[in-house]
Amino acid sequence: QVQLVESGGGLVQAGGSLRLSCAASGRTFSPYAMGWFRQAPGKEREFVATITWNGGSAYYVDRVKGRFTISRDNAKNTVYLQMNSLKPEETAVYYCAQKRHPSGSDYALPEYDYWGQGTQVTVSS
Repeated sequence: QVQLVESGGGLVQAGGSLRLSCAASGRTFSPYAMGWFRQAPGKEREFVATITWNGGSAYYVDRVKGRFTISRDNAKNTVYLQMNSLKPEETAVYYCAQKRHPSGSDYALPEYDYWGQGTQVTVSS
């Protein structure tokens, strides 16, 4: 079983930047992909970014393209999300998740097997 712990959230003003980290631990860790999702108050949890563990192929939801960068350090079992030019509407709890197998969409929540507890990101106007 894999445990995921997010960190790096906090309060920033509009236009600012944050870098989130997600550290994985457990007996085994060999995911097909790692993803970041977010959930704003009163909203559904949504896909933000994903990266394949071996090849490092990254994909983003359209609204964050050009501003967010997902990356990973395989040796440290850690995935990151660099967020630049943050907007107030991106205030949300950000979650790290692991997708074990290549089947199914890398953008769909039900395809991810393990989830962290989330880290709060607040962007002030």
